[in-house]
Amino acid sequence: MKRRVILFALATLFASATVCLAQNSQMGTWKLNEAKSKFTPGSPKNLTVVYEVVGDSVKVTVDGVDGDGSPTHNEWTGKFDNKFYPVTGDPTTDQRSYRKINNRTLTLTNTKDGKVTVRGRILVSANGRTRTLTTTGTDAKGKRFSNRAVYDKQ
Repeated sequence: MKRRVILFALATLFASATVCLAQNSQMGTWKLNEAKSKFTPGSPKNLTVVYEVVGDSVKVTVDGVDGDGSPTHNEWTGKFDNKFYPVTGDPTTDQRSYRKINNRTLTLTNTKDGKVTVRGRILVSANGRTRTLTTTGTDAKGKRFSNRAVYDKQ
């Protein structure tokens, strides 16, 4: 009997965590709205960003172009707990952390070789249809940038 109660409690906890992540306003596919965005010249652009639940974590898949217009792809899997998790596919970032501020706001920090390269804030609109990412940092050439990328939910 105790074993069943423990298994039920664990299953309920896992299901609750998955539901909480799934209800997060960040989840889904977001497409860049270039007309509403503003980039420092030569900055990379994330054209599509996908947030999806994977077990008890979140996977973020980013497809875009670098400062020269060449295609880019990177992935991050972790939690919105302000801890660093590895990034694959991005030569300018090896780790990223996300911190949940509230149901519509996240902060992010990217690092390369232990040095912070990008800080950002992500805000989803009250209606859940628009996502704005504001970032500041230093690019691979040491040049400072400040960008505001606006995304539409797909």
